[in-house]
Amino acid sequence: MTADFLATAATAVRGIVEVPGSKSETNRALVLSALASGPSILTGALKSRDCTLMLNALRALGTIIEELSPGELHITPPERFHGAPDGINCGLAGTVMRFVPPMAALAATPTLFFGDPQATTRPMSGLLDGLRQLGARIETDSLPFVLSPGPLVSNPEVTVDSSASSQFLSGLLLVGARLPSGLRLRHIGESVPSRPHIEMTLAMLRSRGVLVDEDETDAFSWRVHAGPITPLDLRVEPDLTNAAVFLAAGATTGGSVTVSGWPESTLQPGEQFLNVVKRMGCTTSRGPEGVTVTGPDRLQGIDIDLHSASELTPVVAALAAQAEGTTRIMGVAHIRGHETDRLTALRTELQKMDIAVIEHDDGLEIVGKPEERTPVALSSYADHRMVHFAAIIALTRPGTTVDDVSCVSKTMPDFPKLWNRLVAA
Repeated sequence: MTADFLATAATAVRGIVEVPGSKSETNRALVLSALASGPSILTGALKSRDCTLMLNALRALGTIIEELSPGELHITPPERFHGAPDGINCGLAGTVMRFVPPMAALAATPTLFFGDPQATTRPMSGLLDGLRQLGARIETDSLPFVLSPGPLVSNPEVTVDSSASSQFLSGLLLVGARLPSGLRLRHIGESVPSRPHIEMTLAMLRSRGVLVDEDETDAFSWRVHAGPITPLDLRVEPDLTNAAVFLAAGATTGGSVTVSGWPESTLQPGEQFLNVVKRMGCTTSRGPEGVTVTGPDRLQGIDIDLHSASELTPVVAALAAQAEGTTRIMGVAHIRGHETDRLTALRTELQKMDIAVIEHDDGLEIVGKPEERTPVALSSYADHRMVHFAAIIALTRPGTTVDDVSCVSKTMPDFPKLWNRLVAA
């Protein structure tokens, strides 16, 4: 595979970027529209590999989805889902492999789930154990697997260890109202990562008329009442985690970058990036055009717990590599089960640059080298977030390459075009 050269910033990066829609919101909205009691229209839907895999999965279960215009989808749910014995390809999409199996448990016939080679190592056991408690039959604890629906358990009280991924809980919560007697769901085990994504799931359920009670004595226990899921026409927010890489271009070069359409209020964990860069010395502002990050003369290392916004780790690690002092990223042990073991991957790539880095069980300790300009050949590990990491590094290291830019198609196929346009401007 030929390595791709990445853009270098000749001067401070300045510009405005319009970021595509949120993958997390798009795929949750698609699932809820397929579970609803009537048709819905989704506007601003992200077009990416993960979202295409979700569209194909829902169609395989019987959902009718029509593209009215780019990013505008009309979704008609079936009267009842049918199985997909020929298989549903999950790729590397966590939302597909964890949100669609609970839907397949509502069908009358079995469904085969499979994915990319790397998908076989992604955590699934917590979700599959929860589905067994609902009555499904599944022989393995990882992809590929066949889910055979069984008679749904009456008044199910499901306990799930979701410490490896909050998506286990979200996947079960999304179908709870469609179970004959609803669902009682409780997390057991260590703390759940990415709590904002669970809050997003709950808010989207409630906006569609689903009654969800939270246990006042247990922050990770819910009761989803049985009932219809109301159809809802929705416009998707920009993806704020994807936005972080563009804002980082301004932060690391002493420039100023604006992301347009940034919502006034949001449940996306990517919003937390603004606090990260402020602590590193940037200034942030909100105006009619969107949110702007302006970088300092030099970034400063910080201690930061990214447990609830772990997808930001590669971008923050790239900023840390170019900051003065030491940055300690904590609380992200679970990203070892993402598209790749991101902690080991980041440590490996940082060491290629002779940057002092310690890999801990739950994070990284990085001593920045802000004056270093030597080019480096970086690896992507077929992980879109590692390409974002490499792109930020390359801004100040002319001649830097990455082995596979195309894997950004997972969540942002237009990333190379948007990135090169911003840096060139």
